[in-house]
Amino acid sequence: MKRWILSLLLSAIALIVVSEIFDSFYIEGFGTAFLASFILSILNVIVKPILVLLTLPITFLSLGLFLFVINAITLMITQAMIGESFVIDGFGIAILAAIVLSILNLILNKLVKDTLLK
Repeated sequence: MKRWILSLLLSAIALIVVSEIFDSFYIEGFGTAFLASFILSILNVIVKPILVLLTLPITFLSLGLFLFVINAITLMITQAMIGESFVIDGFGIAILAAIVLSILNLILNKLVKDTLLK
């Protein structure tokens, strides 16, 4: 439970950083980022495996790069669920944001979890 909450916090921080990088990616504040992080985690458990299974041939042919498109889809679903306090202006920005989010989450998780959870 502690790791999941820490992961939600780190994901919320990554969402805020992405909103600072891209003008077309707007998130209202940390509360909205935390809510988006929570919804994304639920979508990653429920929806993402279904999408991965349905798009397995494309994912295989693209050497896994299609997973960024799936991450962008989950971002767009999250944005649609939250409303005006979380806005992504296009699918291209969602794909770029998914790539940056993946990298940021990797770095933040590596730094924080290795430091705090030893």
